[in-house]
Amino acid sequence: MYLGVLKKFKNQMSMEEENQNNFKENILMVTMKDLLECGVHFGHQTRRWNPKTKKFIFGVRKNIHIIDLQKTLRYFRYTYNIVRDASAQGKSIMFVGTKKQANETLKEFAESIQVPYVNYRWLGGMLTNFSTIRKSVRKLEIIEEMENSGQIDLLTKKEKLMILRKKEKLDKYLGGVRHMKKIPDMIFVIDVAKEKIAVAEARKLHIPIVAPLDTNCDPDLVDYPIPGNDDAIRSIRLFCKEMSEAILEGRELMQEEIVHADENSEEIEFVSNEEKEEMLAEIQKEITQGAE
Repeated sequence: MYLGVLKKFKNQMSMEEENQNNFKENILMVTMKDLLECGVHFGHQTRRWNPKTKKFIFGVRKNIHIIDLQKTLRYFRYTYNIVRDASAQGKSIMFVGTKKQANETLKEFAESIQVPYVNYRWLGGMLTNFSTIRKSVRKLEIIEEMENSGQIDLLTKKEKLMILRKKEKLDKYLGGVRHMKKIPDMIFVIDVAKEKIAVAEARKLHIPIVAPLDTNCDPDLVDYPIPGNDDAIRSIRLFCKEMSEAILEGRELMQEEIVHADENSEEIEFVSNEEKEEMLAEIQKEITQGAE
């Protein structure tokens, strides 16, 4: 059964790579070969599946569900566009992934494109009680100010140690969101089954959720799913990489729009001093003629 699945996927690879060059809506460069090499097609054991993912499943191999990579590619392209367009509109996107396989990779890509992220532990209220989170971030900033000014050295050894431990804890939990001034417009989540609290808070606030959708997940919880393995490190890295590139592409589009708008604005509004004097003289002349 699995050999048949693999053969079909490989037969589709050349066709997908050829069509990739003709796909004009985005610059997503993921191919069937990439998905196979990263193990995106491996789901969970059949006993752990969520029946709602049935439409994304191609078959079974040794009690492991095999995800339909044709659908993965289609959803990947669509979601890439959604994320790119959100970024082009200036919307903020938050990365969330706290499990061991994901946390370092997610942090790497989030920091590389300067988006907020949570990779250690989701604190309840990070979205629904954001003002409290901001107060905690402010505490972190105050401790850093004390360090920079030397004020912390005026404390006793015990007090200084307690404050530094507090700083370490705050930085671990909130370091990825310390520059986030408002709740995000969208969140990208690795493993929605694990990040239940983050997903619940986002849904409560009607914040769109983008996520890989493994066979044990509930599709109803995700606004923009990408059927695929959310456990394998290479698969997680692929998802993080492409979402990061979608965000960067969106920023480039936004910058192009800003430059274009500025150029048009200058063409319309720029008037030299000589032209202003000529226009003023014409107006005065018209006023004089009108009075006569």
